[in-house]
Amino acid sequence: MSTFNRSKSINQRTLGVGTPRTASFGSPRVKLASVSQWFRWLFVIGALFPFSIAIAGGYFYLLPSLTQAFQGFGTSKFNDSMDECNLFDGNWVSDERYPLYNASECPFAEQGFNCLGNGRRDEDYLRWRWKPKRCDIPRFNVHEILERLRNKRVVFVGDSMSRTQWESLICLLMTGVEDKNSVYEVNNHNITKRIRFLSVRFNSFNFTVEFFRSVFLVQHVWMPRHVPRRVRSTLKLDKLDDISNQWVNSDILIFNTGHWWVPEKLFETGCYFQVANTVRLGMSIPVAFRMALDTWASWVEKMIDTNRTHVFFRSYEPSHWSEQSRRLCNVTNLPISEVGGKNGSVFSDTILEVVKNLTVPTTVLHVTSMSAFRSDAHVGKWNGNPSIPDCSHWCLPGVPDMWNEILLSYLLSHS
Repeated sequence: MSTFNRSKSINQRTLGVGTPRTASFGSPRVKLASVSQWFRWLFVIGALFPFSIAIAGGYFYLLPSLTQAFQGFGTSKFNDSMDECNLFDGNWVSDERYPLYNASECPFAEQGFNCLGNGRRDEDYLRWRWKPKRCDIPRFNVHEILERLRNKRVVFVGDSMSRTQWESLICLLMTGVEDKNSVYEVNNHNITKRIRFLSVRFNSFNFTVEFFRSVFLVQHVWMPRHVPRRVRSTLKLDKLDDISNQWVNSDILIFNTGHWWVPEKLFETGCYFQVANTVRLGMSIPVAFRMALDTWASWVEKMIDTNRTHVFFRSYEPSHWSEQSRRLCNVTNLPISEVGGKNGSVFSDTILEVVKNLTVPTTVLHVTSMSAFRSDAHVGKWNGNPSIPDCSHWCLPGVPDMWNEILLSYLLSHS
């Protein structure tokens, strides 16, 4: 306030405002002085006018940015300036405002992911929020998001981890819908891992949230001709999945893959790699994964309409098996402080490298490190079948909700 008063006083003295005028306007001398005074005023006003315009312009230019910064939007530039705020470099902080929904009240959350509904008693794992070091992720505003998604098509493509994120997003959005019956699966399918296509329509807002099961993204074919007996199927690394034509013409397109790219899902089942008409029996999984992603990248470059579609690729999220050979699953009560190397992955590194070379704008949801801390948030024995524990998939509500909050904050800040 003192600065404002000093500035006001200086302006008053400069303009002659506030000083009593005792001279008579009837004398010629006073008339000349008055003319001189008017010229001084015009000169000062003329000098101040461009300055005032500049100040006003700066005010109206900066105000929206400042407002966004206080709301948490303006501090996150995502692809433009990851150095300013890396959304995936941060910590999990306790927050009593979580969880954001009840899985038992969401008909699109699989029973196998509803840990509380399956008997889990501790609830601490539900009350954590991801906090980037240099900014804040905007608080989830379901009504704003529903309006932004009006008349849109949201498509998830990937494995069961993608399906979990798909279920999470639907449950989050349903909290803002008054008529729950206006949200339905278009083909009346139950949510199971055996169905390749699921689509939930939000009728009141005229948008769909869809899931396509494509665990490798490339084509998987059975029993190719003239191959060794041990080969029962192949992945055609140079051919994208034959349902890929259904992924185009979406407004938001989110991919993931990686969890099936392991020996027990490939070689131990007789699945090997194929390029053109040649089966590559000696090809390693990392090399094959890179070739598959290059095929995906070529498809994106050719098929995606950048004027309509926002493309995302979620990185590999780590599991927390205590011992890989014996498949022991130890779900902790709290997030862990030491990730033991789980914050990195050759699959995530490959995703980042391939996306970096794309000309089509694509955002990597790099969740590997942030998910590595959450050994407390896995399904474990609370999957409806305690004899088969699960330290790969996540409870709902849980970690996938935070992936979606980051996804939605990106869409808000770039809309």
